Amino acid sequence: MRLILVRHPAPQVTSGTCYGRSDVAVAPHEMAKVRASLQATLPAGVPLYASPLHRCAELAAALAHDLPASALHFDMRLAEMDFGAWEMQPWHAIARAEIDAWAADMVHYRPGGGEHVLAMTIRVDAFLQDLLREPHATAVVVCHAGTIRLLCALQAGLPLEETALLAASSAHKIAYGAAIRLDF
Repeated sequence: MRLILVRHPAPQVTSGTCYGRSDVAVAPHEMAKVRASLQATLPAGVPLYASPLHRCAELAAALAHDLPASALHFDMRLAEMDFGAWEMQPWHAIARAEIDAWAADMVHYRPGGGEHVLAMTIRVDAFLQDLLREPHATAVVVCHAGTIRLLCALQAGLPLEETALLAASSAHKIAYGAAIRLDF
C-alpha cells in the first residue's frame, strides 16, 4: 500500500511554544496556501484519513472535497503526542531538569505527565495495521510531524520500542504542508 503522508499547515502558535495534542487553529492564508499546493499533487478517488485535531481536520475536509476523496475518516490514533502540562507553555519556561529527564529516556518519559513516545508508537502502529488490512492501493493521511516520523520509522519493521527510539531521535525536518510517500 502506498501512503501519502501530509503534514498540516503552520498553526497559529507563538514560536518557541510546546504544543502537541493542543487543538490549535491555522491562519486562513496558511490553509489556502497548503491546500492549493497539494491539489495537483494528490490522487483523486482514494480514501483520506486524518487526525481530528483542527489543524489536520480542516485541511483533510478541504482536500476530500477538492480531490475528491473516496471517503474521509478521522482517527484519534493519528493525533500528535500529548505533552501534558507542557502543552502551550514556552519551551524556555519548562524546567531544565524535566527536559533533561525526557532527553535521558525519550521512549518512556512522559513529558509534562502526558504521553510517552512508546505509547504514541503503539497507537500509531495500531492505526497502520488496521489501514494495511484495507483493500486500498493508496491512501492519503493528514497528520502531524510526530505521527509522520513514527510512520516512517514503522516502515523499517523494527520492534516497537526500537521504532519509538528511532522516531524520537530523528531530526525534525518535515515542513508544514509537506507530502511524503511511503510504500508498505
